[in-house]
Amino acid sequence: MTQELPIRVGHGYDLHRLTKGRKLILGGVQIPFHLGLLGHSDADCLTHALADAILGAMALPDIGHYFPDTDENNKNMDSKIILKKALSEAENKNYQIGNIDLTIITEEPKLSPHIKNIKNTLSQTLNLETNRIGLKVTTNEKIGAIGRMEGIAAFAVCTLILKNIN
Repeated sequence: MTQELPIRVGHGYDLHRLTKGRKLILGGVQIPFHLGLLGHSDADCLTHALADAILGAMALPDIGHYFPDTDENNKNMDSKIILKKALSEAENKNYQIGNIDLTIITEEPKLSPHIKNIKNTLSQTLNLETNRIGLKVTTNEKIGAIGRMEGIAAFAVCTLILKNIN
């Protein structure tokens, strides 16, 4: 029998194209902006990156395995459902989140006024104290597709801790 690791680390990344006619949702929060993210679900790239980080820490497949974009049941899905599924997969293997560290890369909109709300929403979704959630926002210094405001990207790192370790 394989001994479980006391601590696991996962990394996630996601990128979605900005487009007209969609809501901009990041970390489960609707952000007022004239463009939104294009995707099969609500296209919340921050939540997707975090879900993939959790799944990756457990050496499980990415979110596309659990929520394929070929399944119409996933159309416009609230990405908090995806995040809860990732958390459930970790909890089923007796792990809990230690902490998460998130970075959003976008030229616009300016997200600093929304950081507290995003952290609070993620805290509620994950049942995790906000002091375990790091969230930073940066630009791409007008370089590349993100710099040209063609999309928004997010990185996520999480630690998972085996429950009841002595």
